[in-house]
Amino acid sequence: MTTTEIRHDELTKAVLICADIGEYDAERSLDELEELAVTAKADTAAKVIQKRESYDNATCIGAGRLKEVAAFCRENDVSLLIFDNELTATQIRNIENLTEIRTIDRTTLILDIFAQRARSKEGRLQVELAQQKYRLPRLAGLGTSLSRLGGGIGTRGPGETRLETDRRHIRRRIRSLEAELAAVEKQRNLRRKRRKKDNILSVAIVGYTNAGKSTLLNALTNAGVLAEDKLFATLDPTARALNLPDGRKVLLIDTVGLIRRLPHHLIEAFHSTLEEAVSADLILHVCDAASEDAASQAEVTEKLLAELGCGDIPVLQVLNKCDLVPQIQSLFPNEDSVFISAKTGFGLDTLLQKITQKLPSPARHLFLLLPYQEGSLLSQIRKSGQVRAEEYTDRGILAECMVSPELFTLVKDYIQSDHTES
Repeated sequence: MTTTEIRHDELTKAVLICADIGEYDAERSLDELEELAVTAKADTAAKVIQKRESYDNATCIGAGRLKEVAAFCRENDVSLLIFDNELTATQIRNIENLTEIRTIDRTTLILDIFAQRARSKEGRLQVELAQQKYRLPRLAGLGTSLSRLGGGIGTRGPGETRLETDRRHIRRRIRSLEAELAAVEKQRNLRRKRRKKDNILSVAIVGYTNAGKSTLLNALTNAGVLAEDKLFATLDPTARALNLPDGRKVLLIDTVGLIRRLPHHLIEAFHSTLEEAVSADLILHVCDAASEDAASQAEVTEKLLAELGCGDIPVLQVLNKCDLVPQIQSLFPNEDSVFISAKTGFGLDTLLQKITQKLPSPARHLFLLLPYQEGSLLSQIRKSGQVRAEEYTDRGILAECMVSPELFTLVKDYIQSDHTES
C-alpha cells in the first residue's frame, strides 16, 4: 500500500484498489483511476494492488487484505473505496459490511463523472440509461441484505415483492429512456441527412479523453467550449463552422472522449453521439503525444472506430501537445499524421491544409440542359449532390444542380452556362 499526501481536506478521501490477475497493466490502470477520481473530486489517500490468480468471489481482493485496508481507512479518515475492477452487488455488500466504508467500482465512478458533466438533454438521458442498465442486474444482490429471497418454501417474504417492484420500475424507466433517445436520435439523423443533402461536409474530432480535442476545437473555431485538464471534460457533442484555406466551410464536431475498458453500458448509451464519426467525411484522431501511453490510447480509439464501422472513412492522425515533446516529429514520419499544439497554435495551418487535402473535392454549381432520354442523370445527381431547380422545356430538362466530382464527366457535355463554382 502506497500512501500519497493528502492535499485537499475538503475533498472525499478515497483508497483506490485493484485486484491484479494479469488481464492488463494494473499500475497504469490504477493511475488512470486516480485521474478519474480527481475529476470526480476525490482525493487519493492510498493505492492498493493485490496480485491474485483470480478474483475473490466474496470480496474481490480477499478478506485478509481487505481488513488491512479497513484499518488504514480508520486511521486516515478515509470514507470511500474505489475498485478498479467491476464489482458485483454481492461483493459490494460484503466489502461494505466488512469495512463499514462506502464502496464503488470503476464503472460507477465513470457514471458519476458523466452525470456531473452531461449538460444537454440527450447527454442526461444517455447517462441515466447507462445507470439504470448497470443497476438492474445488481438489484438481487443488494436486496438480499434486506430480507430472505428465493423461490421455495420458507424463503418467500416481502423483500421479494419489493425486489420485483424495483425491477419493473427500472425496466419501465429503461424503456421510457430508450424511447426518448430514439426520438432524439431520429432528429439527429434528420439533421445529418439535411447536411448531406445540402452538401455540408463534416469533420469529427475523436480520441482518448483529455487528448486535447476541445482545445483543438476552440483553437480552430473560437468555439469557447469547456476545455479542462481533466478526464471527460466534454460529454455533449459540439459542432462549429470551420473555414478552410480553399474557401470552403465545413462542420467541425467534437465528440465524447474514449477510455480503455469503457463500460459497455456507456458504449451502448453514447452510441448515437459517437455515430457523428460514422457519418463524417473525415475523422481527426487526436492523440496526446506527450503521454507515455500514447500508443495504447490510440489503439483503444482505433478499435472503437472499427467497431462503429468507420473503416471506409479517411482518418488524419493529429499528434497534439507536441510543444511538450519537440523530438516527436522524428518518430512518426507519416503523411497521414500532423504535429500540432492546440494550446500554442503550432502546426494548425498545416492541419488545415491537410484537412483540405483529405476531404472530398467540392461539388460544382452547374446549369445543365439534359435530353429527356438522359433524365435518369437527375436521380444520380440527387443521390450524391443536389438539384436546386428544374424546368421542362422543348429542348430538354433545364436544371440548376450541385454536381459531385464523380458525376462531372457524365454531365459536362450538357453544361449550358459558364456560371460554375468550385
